[in-house]
Amino acid sequence: MKCRRCGAEAVIELPQHRTAFCADCFLHHCRNQVRRSIDSYHMIDNTERPLVAVSGGKDSLAAWDLLLELGYQADGVYLGLGIGEYSDRSGEYARDFARQRDLTLIEIDLATDAGFTIPQAAAQRRTPCSACGLSKRHLLNKIALDHGYRVLVTGHNLDDEAAVLFGNVTRWDLRYLARQQPVLTEQDGFARRVKPLVRLSERDTAAYCVIRGIDYQVEECPLAAGNRHLGYKELLNQMEERTPGAKMDFYNGFQRRMRPLLDSIATKEKGELNPCDQCGSPTTGRLCAFCRLTEQTTKPGRPAESSPR
Repeated sequence: MKCRRCGAEAVIELPQHRTAFCADCFLHHCRNQVRRSIDSYHMIDNTERPLVAVSGGKDSLAAWDLLLELGYQADGVYLGLGIGEYSDRSGEYARDFARQRDLTLIEIDLATDAGFTIPQAAAQRRTPCSACGLSKRHLLNKIALDHGYRVLVTGHNLDDEAAVLFGNVTRWDLRYLARQQPVLTEQDGFARRVKPLVRLSERDTAAYCVIRGIDYQVEECPLAAGNRHLGYKELLNQMEERTPGAKMDFYNGFQRRMRPLLDSIATKEKGELNPCDQCGSPTTGRLCAFCRLTEQTTKPGRPAESSPR
């Protein structure tokens, strides 16, 4: 099998693109896909210094590396979630990546800054992933604003976005569908949130890290077992195996044809926001969801949950 771009021996085949690449051309392909996403959705201005949310996994480290390769002066932020040895190791991977490249990495800790860990918060919500996602969205946005960053980058890839879209479509959750965009524009209380990996799959980011020599945490979060989005990913992977490119067609088709029809819903939600009484973050109620979770989890007399080991 030959590289479609240069004719050298290929090291990876991409059925969704009906092509194959050698190592150098695959890296070029990944950079090109990220550049296309940034340009198509006006994610980052050339004068801006983006802040990348890094977890120590392949996607976030690949996103940081790709932005650096494209010439962006990107910094990183790591949020310790208190999930036992899993969090300990994830922090080490994020620190090693930054240290080896002499990059700026801001570190925050959920237990120190909010008074609880994800295992403790999970007891107050239906799933650990729900508490985790809520905490990440709130604290990472706060750190970006507090440090003067206008753009917050996350490592959500095509598989992630297609799985979330699939779940929201099965429930026809219009509010969530209206917000499912590669870019969430900045406004009072919110940094611009961008997802430059939406054209790359999990397989792509893993191969990118291997070729670039980026060490990343391979283990899945021990609290993620049973997450419904993992089931959606399995279903979509079956579709992809039978029809290469199905995930990309599904996601891109929604962005082009359906999501613009939901703009009125997104605009209405923005107009209903007011400052949280406790932290000042935009919310639709008196207290934002994160402050409610914090109150529930840190209530005096509540027994602490132990972290998995």
